[in-house]
Amino acid sequence: MPRTVHLAHSPDADDAFMHYAVVSGWVPPGDLRFEEVLADIETLNQKALEGAYEVTAVSLHAFAYLDDAYALLNSGASLGDGYGPLLVARRPMRREELAGKPVATPGKLTSARLALQLWQPGTACVDMPFDAVSDAVRRGEVMAGLIIHEGQLTYTDEGLVKVADLGEWWTGETGTPLPLGGNAIRRDLGPELMRRVAGVLEASIRWALEHRGEALDHALSFGRGLDRARGDRFVGMYVNEATLDYGERGRRGVELFYRRASEAGLIPRAPRLDFVRG
Repeated sequence: MPRTVHLAHSPDADDAFMHYAVVSGWVPPGDLRFEEVLADIETLNQKALEGAYEVTAVSLHAFAYLDDAYALLNSGASLGDGYGPLLVARRPMRREELAGKPVATPGKLTSARLALQLWQPGTACVDMPFDAVSDAVRRGEVMAGLIIHEGQLTYTDEGLVKVADLGEWWTGETGTPLPLGGNAIRRDLGPELMRRVAGVLEASIRWALEHRGEALDHALSFGRGLDRARGDRFVGMYVNEATLDYGERGRRGVELFYRRASEAGLIPRAPRLDFVRG
């Protein structure tokens, strides 16, 4: 009887793209059966604290609290190499203007929020669902808002302006990509099963990159209104060679992200990092 592995991820174009081949059967799972669970990233972060799923997408901020129960898979990461979560507002403003001001953020344990706190520690974070951020900014409920997912490509359609690109800031300052999301696997599966799962999921990402058109057709059903050109651009931002393997720069960026956050008192400590390969 196949071993069921719950595969939890966000209902977003990039996650759908990378997992398409395994859930559709293009990549043979062997004696494993993958069962998809879809939820927004902050819900998945909270579920991971409970150890709910064998494999789950998590914010790398959240992983700072998960390393006893989970390890990171070497594939499946979303890294912002010179781009990332966008801070937007109704008018241009400087970093100094946001000190002490309310800024909408897409969840307490999101990496976007942690990056914002590193960029401007004085902001007053107002956590809300990611898809409520733009409306809160437009209504003037907050001074600015931090947008993720496809909003990074559509914010100008809503009459908003960019205050800062946190990925651009991070890469410019550190020379590494900004760590955003990753796939985590529960340690209680044991080393052998963890490696097998890692191999199948890496193969799924590789298949999608090699069969981009078909995988993109599937992914666009999760694109929340993105046309094909924007959908292709968005997927390319967060599913690429670094998604197959963090690489030296990617792993260095993750380590630096945790070190700076720990030194700033934003997380209790840098987590244990084991990048599980197939």
